Amino acid sequence: MINEPIEELTNCRICPCDCGVNRYTGRLGRCGAGSRIQVNLHQVHHGEEPVLSGCQGSGTIFFSHCNLLCHFCQNYSISHQGWGREASIDELIDMMIDLERQGAHNINFVTPTHYTPLIREAIIKAKDKGSKIPIVWNSNAYEKVETLQTLSGLVDIYLPDLKFMRENAALLCTGRSDYPDIAGAAIKEMFRQAGYLHVDKDGIAEKGVLIRLLVLPHDLSGTGAALEWIARELGSDTAISLMAQYYPAGQAMQQHELNRGITPREYQDAIRCLEYWGFENGFVQELSCSSQWTPDFQENE
Repeated sequence: MINEPIEELTNCRICPCDCGVNRYTGRLGRCGAGSRIQVNLHQVHHGEEPVLSGCQGSGTIFFSHCNLLCHFCQNYSISHQGWGREASIDELIDMMIDLERQGAHNINFVTPTHYTPLIREAIIKAKDKGSKIPIVWNSNAYEKVETLQTLSGLVDIYLPDLKFMRENAALLCTGRSDYPDIAGAAIKEMFRQAGYLHVDKDGIAEKGVLIRLLVLPHDLSGTGAALEWIARELGSDTAISLMAQYYPAGQAMQQHELNRGITPREYQDAIRCLEYWGFENGFVQELSCSSQWTPDFQENE
């Protein structure tokens, strides 16, 4: 059976890059993705925030390619180099059902933005087949509001990385100076759909928004400014994950601003900002500038 082309992929403007390519002809935009889903790894993962991993793990599905392409990406082999294998929508559904059968607390789509129409179809069909666990949209927040609106009622938990609050830092690390404005609007839409994070009686997330803030060297992430923005725009009841796990990966070793881990002082400054703005719902980490948080991705066969 040959599936009909998805119109959104014939003139692709799914994300803010607005490449306008027909992904069915083999033309590639910034993300490097074609017309079929490409997955590197699906597994029950125990390294996410406690409200996601719980005791049974989060059912993570890691997609290949990315529309933002941070120079320091800790998933560089799949985001930039495209390691992974093609999968049909039915195969993606099978992965989702398999993870649910293994007891995962949720289905966690990692870097899904550039496959949104395909994943949306998979979610709908999986729910029709009886899938009941929450859907997590784990993204870089470089997304269009109108694309996110097509996920309303399908995604239960939004897990965006708010990466940069200053245009110059975003330009330096991604080449996209518009990131702060785009991500801010996207996160507001996520919040409109899902609201504050809600957990069940066992402390496992059921619905809502959890914003990740990865602290970068030299405060390139603008963590204090990000926390101020969140407090003013969404409120200090917003759930925050303040991450200390940065280590130089990908192209970061070639950029002096990025070629080291963060210092204890840099992370403590971020924690003080968290406290100053009154955030009490969320998570901090032990300082660990190593690759222990990165899954063992599979090289292309």
